[in-house]
Amino acid sequence: MKKLLLLSLLLITSVYNAQSAPFNCDYSAYLFQYNDVYAIDLASGNSYEVASNVTEGNINAAAYNPADGYIWGSLSTPQKSIVRIGKDFKTTTFYIDELPTNGRYVGDVSSNGVYYLKGGGTTYYAIDVNPESENYTKYIATKTLAKNISIHDWAFNAVDGKLYALEKNTNILYRIDAETGSVESLGIVPILSGLNYTYGAVYFDASGRFYVSANQTGTIYVIQSVQDLNGLNVIESNLFAFGPSSSQNDGARCPTAPVPQEICDNGIDDDGDGLIDCEDPSCSGYSGCPVLEMSTASSANEGGLESNNRLSQQISKRNFNRAKTSYKFDKATAKRFKKSKNYGKASAAKSNGFNLSDFMPLEVINEDSVIESSPSDLIGITNATEVYSVDYIKNDDAIASILLLKTDKGVYEHTKYICDRLLGAQLISVSTLEINEQQFIKSLIRNIDGSLEFVLSLSAKSINNNANFAIESHWNLDKYESNVGFYNFQIWSNNLDDLVKLGEEVVRLLDVQQSVTSYNNSTPPTVFVRTGTYKNGKLNLQVVNTNRSEAVAFDGGLRATETETVENVSTTINLTGDYISNIEVDAGNLFDIGFRIGDGVATPDDLFMSDGPWGYDDAAPSTTVTNYAVNETEDTFSNDEYAIERSIKLEATTSDYIAAYRALTPKFNPIDLTAYNSFKLQANGTGTLIIRLVKESVNNWQTQYKTSIALTNDLEDYTLMFSDFESSNGTPFEANDITSIVFTMLADNGEQVTKKMSLNQLRFATSSALSVASQEGTTGIATTAIPNPMQNQTTIHFTAEYAETLQIQVYNQVGRLVKTLKVDAKQGANQVTLQRGNLSSGMYFCTIKSTQGNYNTTKLLMD
Repeated sequence: MKKLLLLSLLLITSVYNAQSAPFNCDYSAYLFQYNDVYAIDLASGNSYEVASNVTEGNINAAAYNPADGYIWGSLSTPQKSIVRIGKDFKTTTFYIDELPTNGRYVGDVSSNGVYYLKGGGTTYYAIDVNPESENYTKYIATKTLAKNISIHDWAFNAVDGKLYALEKNTNILYRIDAETGSVESLGIVPILSGLNYTYGAVYFDASGRFYVSANQTGTIYVIQSVQDLNGLNVIESNLFAFGPSSSQNDGARCPTAPVPQEICDNGIDDDGDGLIDCEDPSCSGYSGCPVLEMSTASSANEGGLESNNRLSQQISKRNFNRAKTSYKFDKATAKRFKKSKNYGKASAAKSNGFNLSDFMPLEVINEDSVIESSPSDLIGITNATEVYSVDYIKNDDAIASILLLKTDKGVYEHTKYICDRLLGAQLISVSTLEINEQQFIKSLIRNIDGSLEFVLSLSAKSINNNANFAIESHWNLDKYESNVGFYNFQIWSNNLDDLVKLGEEVVRLLDVQQSVTSYNNSTPPTVFVRTGTYKNGKLNLQVVNTNRSEAVAFDGGLRATETETVENVSTTINLTGDYISNIEVDAGNLFDIGFRIGDGVATPDDLFMSDGPWGYDDAAPSTTVTNYAVNETEDTFSNDEYAIERSIKLEATTSDYIAAYRALTPKFNPIDLTAYNSFKLQANGTGTLIIRLVKESVNNWQTQYKTSIALTNDLEDYTLMFSDFESSNGTPFEANDITSIVFTMLADNGEQVTKKMSLNQLRFATSSALSVASQEGTTGIATTAIPNPMQNQTTIHFTAEYAETLQIQVYNQVGRLVKTLKVDAKQGANQVTLQRGNLSSGMYFCTIKSTQGNYNTTKLLMD
């Protein structure tokens, strides 16, 4: 009687949902996890939730039905039932008495509408789901595979009508005849060799490419033209994209829908994911593109800077001190971190708690060695109370790093993915990986130097009177519990599989010390900024709009200069609805900005950007800064100049020195400025100002390139040619790796004095100014000035070899062009009157610019 009642209810449900629309072979792949549904763009790997709780029970063995355009699945509840799902995710449930009560997790539908379902073992079931058939939704037969294979999904290839599946552990690809049950081994898939993943979601495209997704990492691999494989020929396989991890899952996709493919050498974004040629993960190892996982990972010694504006001055001073002392982390001399006999064992009770090194994995990623790389200079300037980090070395290169920071009040205020996206780095993808059946956010970042890193962040806090650990992992820092202590892990690697192993071992080592009893993890953002730039008051952002949101809210706080307070800004940004949107936000002139964008549906994206900071060096014991202010740049610069935004005023008393510095980037990264030949500024102050252009390649501070100018009380313009900057080693200056500019004033004879400097309109430029270094000692056609010294005017005498139009140019002591006079010279002796005009007293240099000859430069004194 109960069965009859259940059947009646199911029939009623079927009629009620009869108008549900079919999918009709759209291009998306659909991932079913429990009873939630995600749409996946196979080309990019990005996904977003399209429906939740679509059925009472969990859905598995999901399959697209070419005969009716719907997706079908097997339900855990009601038992022995299957479900039809429409594009609006309304469902119709059918009871099949011949099915087993559970364990049906492999499934797909043939082109003629037969649904093949399987669990463990060799038994599988055939059900008619062709709406044109008289036996629609009826059981057809129970069948047996010729071989017992450990698979978790299979899919029909529309090219040859065969089922294909990938076996766990062995990574063998199998071809299966659904009607007969024959099983043919096609060999081990090369790209998967050595991996130990479950492939719970597989898909086909119209060309017979087979896409398989690894449950634990979400990595999507592609196997080309499987219909042409015979078990003897080479299997062509490759990484394709980085999708979401999943468990209790299955995938479904129309097998005759194409998947856009990136052509790896044409300079075009062929598949529409915003990545061109070798930038695209699907080009890894193809057409001259390097294998994605072969780039060197960055050292943890360089990491750990906080992603907010609270500590910009301290962070910039830390970086300046590293530059000033020519600090370089040397992995060759770093201390080795080795496995102790107590590795992986609970620590004895300590008055000061755990050692941070107790949580560092060893011998899990086949590394050659592990070295300590702790950036101890983060203590005291961040909210970290302890810091410990290691780099994993293989073949003399870093392949992974872990930075662990202990905090007492709140989470550590930095994650690698918040910074750098507005400074040249890219967030290629963001999705999830799985550890202990828990999903953690993983991101793939292309660093400013072009290297690629997979990144995972998690934090552990003690709970239950320090008896247990609770783990949290969020994209947004404000999601973490406040005012509690955390062990904060930042883990990155050049290989996603290694990242998973390191993450698993970190969680295991935490569990050894205090059992991990709870997790609180967030989902990744579905709308996020891939990369962006800031220039002339405009933020230009490339937004990845996975779920095709029409608009996002923009909320931020910005500071116009280093010494001003935060100003809150908010607006609504309209998007195009495309996967990639390029937008512009009018932010005004700024020093730094932290902002959030979100569509109000999913996790919002957070970013922080800082310009290269101004700072001052008052390290000398006798130095006291009495006034320091950074002001907005009011002047505009030409497009062919590299502007150094914001001006400064600095006043200090010292018997030693005072210095101001301006980094070109927040992290003192080197900038190639060889397109320019001069540095210009407007300045006034007291005495001599020494100007250094700091090069990354110069290891000794004393040999950094410098020149000097004499400051006066009046603001004056200065043009310093690159050739004016000299090093004590005598090597000519090359502007290929400038990290910062340092302005130093020295006290005379060790006496306590007050020093002032005001610096404005700083920029690198291509200048026609005469180099100070070349203003004397030239040899060529004689030039004289009479009278010299001059008062109101003088006469320039020279002999021209040819009749031509010349320019007489006058430069001041710092190489600035202050006067130009055009002259139509005749062949032979010439005399030209030069008026003083409003030029002040001092020494100048007069030269003649000619296309026919080389004229001497003449010193010209004005009383």
